[in-house]
Amino acid sequence: MTSAVNAGARLDRLPISSFHYRIFWLVGAGMFFDGYDLYIAGGVLASAVQSKFSTVPQNLQFISLTFVGMTLGALITGFVGDKMGRRFTYQINLLIFGLASLAAAFAQDMNQLIACRFVQGLGLGAEIVVGYSTLTEFVPPKTRGRWLSMMAFLVVAGFPVTALLGYLIIPAFGWRPMFVIAGIGSLVVWYLRKNLPESPRWLESQGRTEEAEALMQSIEKESAGGRTLPPVVVPAPVPQVAAMDMLKPPLLQRLLVGCWVLITINTLIFGFVIFLPQFFLRQGLTIANSLAYTLVLSIGSLVGCAVGAYLSDAIGRRWSIIGASIVTIVSGYIYARFHAGDDPAIVLSTGFVLIVAIYVQTAILFGVYTPELFPTEIRLRANGICNTLGRGATVVSPFIVGALMTSYQLPGVVWLMIGLVLVQIVVVWAWGVEPRNRGLEEVAGAAT
Repeated sequence: MTSAVNAGARLDRLPISSFHYRIFWLVGAGMFFDGYDLYIAGGVLASAVQSKFSTVPQNLQFISLTFVGMTLGALITGFVGDKMGRRFTYQINLLIFGLASLAAAFAQDMNQLIACRFVQGLGLGAEIVVGYSTLTEFVPPKTRGRWLSMMAFLVVAGFPVTALLGYLIIPAFGWRPMFVIAGIGSLVVWYLRKNLPESPRWLESQGRTEEAEALMQSIEKESAGGRTLPPVVVPAPVPQVAAMDMLKPPLLQRLLVGCWVLITINTLIFGFVIFLPQFFLRQGLTIANSLAYTLVLSIGSLVGCAVGAYLSDAIGRRWSIIGASIVTIVSGYIYARFHAGDDPAIVLSTGFVLIVAIYVQTAILFGVYTPELFPTEIRLRANGICNTLGRGATVVSPFIVGALMTSYQLPGVVWLMIGLVLVQIVVVWAWGVEPRNRGLEEVAGAAT
């Protein structure tokens, strides 16, 4: 495909400017509340069971229907985002989960709360797909891993924030204020980012070259700040791809890699991390101590994302994923041998290493690696399919985790996680590509 605008090459050679920071913070603010809403379940459900508002089977339904909504949201937004644009999609999904969060705060029974959570899930699943993919198309290749991992850092920051607010709010005021915070915050961000631009790469891929050119000139003017910009290095023409090309090699292998790594990391987070308060309650801790333990471990999520941000550009995506997977296996095996009633320093230090390793993978797999694998024309669709299968796995994982906890306690859950990570190592080693320091068009060209 001969490009008239060369939006990708022109964006890739821009110096970092206020434009990039504005895109990052406005998209990232929405992603933060997406993360906040994702992690809200742990403390809320533990409190709901203790107060008799909910039962354990209803909690499992709450989590499962959250992921049913997220699965549908991820799939739908992939096709809508490639058809109608990134800007339209990231606004409508934020509005959906903002309004649904407010409705959840006023649920009169657990069935109403579960229904609200399903609607929240639609918006949450959409946001995680379009947010990362949008930023991918704006930032330069030399630091793309760092930018996208830091976006994951904002998402994951919802974990310790939720844990801290849960620790301060839930014992005294119950779980409802947690949803109020999510709803109001999301709607404020929805209003603030109404003026975010469309992706020039997407506009060009749709043949809307005049709009793409006008937008590129505006971006270049802001980024230059009166200085001379570096010359444009136009890559070799890349054939345009269609949706059905995802089912043919080599894009098929990339799709399989993206699907498996997201199945694995979703199950690690939502089959293990999100259950931490309930694991601790089952092992005899009080609700306050359970939330305090979770808060300490949640700090590891931020450390993991920061480490992932450094490693993804320093040594590359593939080696970072494989290395973090190995650490997850080793620390998970050790952690499964402890009990929450053992020496807190040992339990928390081992758990901290495990959480760090999990969130190195989270930062790279959600934020960096999967959106990079696919050409602009199908980026949201392919990423949406990967996220759909990833979220789909979490529809059933709460029930699997519940059964394992009943029969085998925490070690049974950890062994499930270790098995998934072992397969992930093999898949990434065999079929994974390395996008480090490569433009999106160059990575796409290797797949056509």
